Amino acid sequence: MALVTLRAPSTLDLPPGFRAVPLRESGDAFAHACRTAAEEGAGTLVWVRRFDLAEFAVVLEPEQPLAEARKAFFMGMNAAADAIAALCPPERSVAFSFPDAIRFDGGLVGGGRLGWPKRCAETEVPDWLVFAASVRVSFSGLLEPGQAPTAAALDEEGFEGVGPAMLVESFARFLLRAVDIVQHQGFAPILAEYLARVAKDRPGDTLSLTPDGDLVIRPAVGDMERQTGFLDGLKAASWLDRDTGGPKL
Repeated sequence: MALVTLRAPSTLDLPPGFRAVPLRESGDAFAHACRTAAEEGAGTLVWVRRFDLAEFAVVLEPEQPLAEARKAFFMGMNAAADAIAALCPPERSVAFSFPDAIRFDGGLVGGGRLGWPKRCAETEVPDWLVFAASVRVSFSGLLEPGQAPTAAALDEEGFEGVGPAMLVESFARFLLRAVDIVQHQGFAPILAEYLARVAKDRPGDTLSLTPDGDLVIRPAVGDMERQTGFLDGLKAASWLDRDTGGPKL
């Protein structure tokens, strides 16, 4: 434990408007941010000081009713993907498995979550939202090469010198950009950017999002269109290993 703590940075270099709240290695950024969001307020960025995982959560204060404000999830996912893409080797792909899993060159590397007040109705403006994400930086020597063929860790994918703190700092900068886009243009550009990264079952499929955030898949030929629920996907968090708090192997 002491060695891990020594290797993990103690501070973050964040843009104006953010306030970092560090947790020890065993902390849960998502749970802590949801628990303290009402008191801490917008811009609070909770992060866990780990060297193997970039785990962080940011508090937002939306102005729209929950059904619309929940689209901030797509804003956070874009910022997380942009942070990875900005630091990754050239010509490598960052993609989403709808709605919340993040893949790098096809391997599961992380995912996002969204929290809101439990008693907030869909037509009410929530006092807060929390977007959280985890991105696996290292397998920490727990796996031999090839033992988890569907999983990925950044340090095995050519990310030289990229640590969790660098990813969190990059995420914060890209999130500011996304907030500015929403304030001036609404969510439409954010949704288009998100959809461009959603992995398709077949190249010819056409993807769109309903007003509620559900994914509609229209095959180029053959099958009828089908729909995948946004809220159901968020609740399932299929990428998350709830025992470890990180992405599944």
